[in-house]
Amino acid sequence: MLASSPIADRLSLRLGFWAALGCVVTFVIFTLAFIGLLFVRPLFLWSDLAAYLAFDRAYPTWLPDLARLAMLLFGPLFVVVLNSIYDLAAPAQKGLARLALLFGLGFAVLTGAHYFVQLAAVRASIAAGVTDGLVQVVQANPYSAFAALNMLGWTLFLGLAMLCAAPVFAGKGLARVIRYALAATGLICLLGGVGYLVQNTLIVFVTMNPAMGGAVLVTMVALSLYFRRQLGHPSP
Repeated sequence: MLASSPIADRLSLRLGFWAALGCVVTFVIFTLAFIGLLFVRPLFLWSDLAAYLAFDRAYPTWLPDLARLAMLLFGPLFVVVLNSIYDLAAPAQKGLARLALLFGLGFAVLTGAHYFVQLAAVRASIAAGVTDGLVQVVQANPYSAFAALNMLGWTLFLGLAMLCAAPVFAGKGLARVIRYALAATGLICLLGGVGYLVQNTLIVFVTMNPAMGGAVLVTMVALSLYFRRQLGHPSP
């Protein structure tokens, strides 16, 4: 990493630190919300919209909306992290850092649109009893158009963003941990996308839940530590 301006670099480091920490918090909230769901209602397997609506009425809970809100916030925070990485990248790595930022923007737009529609339009439509057309929008339907767009964000765009950001962190120690964590997360996301395309439920579940969740948490914790340490060593 190469600093170009002490003031700009310290601002980027602060933004990167708090955004990475925010990513950790939102991912922890997301995980705890879904763990909580295991105790308050049974697992729902999609069959049709009518069955889902009956299930939703039988087991009302705010936990899914909490998880969606956490992921809605994760997208912009992730973009801020990537922007800090780009701002502090060495000149030779600026191209990859810029690609990471662009792919991260795609991820944030795709997933953010999905979660916002679930929190706003879908929730309001179900409450009002207006359910025409929801079959291709509701998140519970793994074959819906919106589910596919969400997976596009989490697999291809997040995966490419992580892979492009990985080479920016050269060196040993914490930089090496971040580099490997970013690369591992990227590969896991891309594998999850392949699993989704071939409709392999096991691959999708393993890659997009415990594997990706753990990898993202390791990445963001390591990045927050990195930004924090850099703040203690300001540019000359």
